[in-house]
Amino acid sequence: MSEYPLRENAAEQLRTLSGKSFEEITTEAVAAGELTGEDLRTHGDTLRQQAAIARAGGYPQLAANLLRAAELTEVPNDELLKIYELLRPERAAYDDLLKLAQHLEGSYRATENAAMLREAARVYRERGLLRR
Repeated sequence: MSEYPLRENAAEQLRTLSGKSFEEITTEAVAAGELTGEDLRTHGDTLRQQAAIARAGGYPQLAANLLRAAELTEVPNDELLKIYELLRPERAAYDDLLKLAQHLEGSYRATENAAMLREAARVYRERGLLRR
């Protein structure tokens, strides 16, 4: 069974990254200047709940994507941009991608993303997409 099983009234328990409930995110709050960027970012647990729903609905690929996204909520934006840059063709060496995978796993427990990076490193090597 999933660490995040489907729960009754789960929507009432979901929060943004800053801890606000979804009911607090209103156009009135925006107009009053009561919300920050953190109030609009999705919490990893919300994405994990959505993954559980996707899995239960028969959408395993969507569930996997949501789980990877949940892991990345812990990663600072500047690191996310570096990851994005390294994943572009011919921007990284094979070892760069493996080190990045190890970093994500060790620093953020982002095991799903680390596995994806290792697979990307392998595929990039097979297709000649690594930095020369």
